[in-house]
Amino acid sequence: CMFGLFKSSKVNIDLSFIGVDMHNHLLPALDDGLQTMDETVAYIKELQSFGYEKIICTPHVLSSVHNNSPETILPRLEEVRAALIENDVNIKIDAAAEYMIDHEFEQKIQSGQKLLTLHKNFILVEMSYLAASPNLEQVIFDLRVAGFQPVLAHPERYNFYHQQFKQYHKLRDAGCWFQVNLLSLSGYYGKHIKKVAEKLISEKMIELIGTDMHHANHLNATKEFISSKEFYKLVKDVPLKNRMLLD
Repeated sequence: CMFGLFKSSKVNIDLSFIGVDMHNHLLPALDDGLQTMDETVAYIKELQSFGYEKIICTPHVLSSVHNNSPETILPRLEEVRAALIENDVNIKIDAAAEYMIDHEFEQKIQSGQKLLTLHKNFILVEMSYLAASPNLEQVIFDLRVAGFQPVLAHPERYNFYHQQFKQYHKLRDAGCWFQVNLLSLSGYYGKHIKKVAEKLISEKMIELIGTDMHHANHLNATKEFISSKEFYKLVKDVPLKNRMLLD
């Protein structure tokens, strides 16, 4: 019975074991993510239906492209909270940011500017997909000295490290945590990225998982992947720390 076979590869979606989506671009009209409040409310409802109990939105902070700061992000968060109440959506929502590791970010740390964290002191950082940030190790060091726990977004997507896996170990040794994208494990970004994501997981180098959701393609692909047994097989026994971010 072919049909029975096909059906058995599908499962009920339940991401309550993850609990918190801590990387997404759902705050409207701040970056290359969602653009309207209606979309934001609809996407958050979807994520809640997947079993998430809390959403931490992380708009890009990238000088001269996405000039975000607490002054742009926090008021938008309040607007979203109000819209959710209006639409009877009862879920915890917070905001942090995804900081590009560049010269401006280094200056922000050194001058003691207010930085938005995922939780008490966890801070989400990223690099360009073209090359490693030249000041990467300095920034990780500076963040640690300033009392932050750096979390590198989607390490599996930095192709320049794929042939130099020891770079990942170096960053871990420097005290950096890693966050994998849920869709990386589905093959959404390509086979090589999937393979590296799986290797990072098998070497117990991943603390957090995020959707990194920007648009409808991401939402649809996420929904499809988390309906598959493969997803749960890959992720169920990973000692993720997402639920630490609940309070």
